[in-house]
Amino acid sequence: MENEREGPERQERSVRRRRVLIASVAGCAVLGGVLVLLPWERAAGPAAPSPGASAMAAVGRGAPAALPDLAVLIDERVRAVRERPGDAASWAVLGAAYVERGRRLADPAYYPRAEKALRMSLTVRPRRNTAALVGLAALSNARRDFAAARRWGEAALRLEPRRWTTYPLLVEAYTGLGEYKAAERTRDRLTGLRSGPAVRARVRVAAAYRDRGRLEDAAASLADAAAGARAPAERAAHLERAGRLAFERGDPDVALRHFREAVRLDPDQRAAQAGQGRALAALGRSAEALSAYRAAFAGQPRPQYALELGELYESLGEPRAARVQYGLLRERVRGAAAGGADEQVVLGRFEADHGDPKEAVRRLRAEWRRQPATEVADALGWALHRAGEPEEALRFALVATDPERGGGMCDAVSMYHRGMIERELKRYGAARRHLGEALRINPHFSPLQAPAARAAVEALGEPPDVGVPEMARP
Repeated sequence: MENEREGPERQERSVRRRRVLIASVAGCAVLGGVLVLLPWERAAGPAAPSPGASAMAAVGRGAPAALPDLAVLIDERVRAVRERPGDAASWAVLGAAYVERGRRLADPAYYPRAEKALRMSLTVRPRRNTAALVGLAALSNARRDFAAARRWGEAALRLEPRRWTTYPLLVEAYTGLGEYKAAERTRDRLTGLRSGPAVRARVRVAAAYRDRGRLEDAAASLADAAAGARAPAERAAHLERAGRLAFERGDPDVALRHFREAVRLDPDQRAAQAGQGRALAALGRSAEALSAYRAAFAGQPRPQYALELGELYESLGEPRAARVQYGLLRERVRGAAAGGADEQVVLGRFEADHGDPKEAVRRLRAEWRRQPATEVADALGWALHRAGEPEEALRFALVATDPERGGGMCDAVSMYHRGMIERELKRYGAARRHLGEALRINPHFSPLQAPAARAAVEALGEPPDVGVPEMARP
């Protein structure tokens, strides 16, 4: 009887198993059909890194980061240090991100926040905290406090001599202090390192080539750096440098192409927008140049952009608009000082040409004592010339155009300044030579000073035709 009862039960269980099997097979067939219909890209390769991770990777390798990604990274690190106040690494990343954001926005209000975060990292981990030391070196460079940048950078290098991200910061610090041999040695050590991406090394090599007058090699190195960049913001930064070099070489068409591509890749690349303003002004497209400068200053209100825009307005016969820009320049210099940043060089240049030359001399003498770089020598020499002290002015102009210090090779402005000082001293041959050199390097170096250079060369005329003196007969 039990066997008779088991027969129908077994048959029923067998039917249920067959139904489950059929359903399972059908389900797999449907799922397989869905997988076939899904685009293969979803399964190909790892997912793209988050914005915060992208910014963190860029900051970690000393590369520019996109502004929206930086904002995400800052929010993430702020939450991290609130939850874990003893996390030295997060404090260091937060400080570095603040430095980069302050630099990209020309907003020195970020610098005190950066300093607080980086010093907190050192407080939490006072020993072997290279990341915090590197961050403080970057912060000091952003503030143009090159002595502090050298101190922090050298401390970081002693801890980790093969950490390649320290080297570019030290090159910048040594250059800002006028220590050109130390800068060159550090640059050579960077290019000799096998660790670290070659992209950043190419950028530094390009700077070395530029300083030595090897402009084609410099342009090639920057092209290689742009091609090897990992992210659009990084590539845009290299293209901006390439555009700057092209403009310095007197080729505004090529410069404009580089600047436009940089802005296409990174709309927040304000230095490239200002570069567009320079190139468009050189090409006679004044309305577009004004628009580009205004966009650059709106997104990155650097005093230098206000000075350039004001001088462009002056060259177009709009002195009232120029005065508005000069007022903004003064305002931005005061804001920089509140954040611990030094903008005395650009303020000195402004005072020399559009304000009080004696005030310019006073400010720039103090800057020279603190940081005797060729940039300061050029500004101080010109201020002395404008203040009626041409003999002393020439001494600084010679420093500014000394090839051993990286001066004069690609700098039409410093050559113009030297030529005008020499003309005042009645050294007409030297004046003619250096004014002509300024126009040869870049005929469009300034909307105000390039026309003045051409007028001075025309006024000096051709050199006198002096025959070879007849040799005395024995």
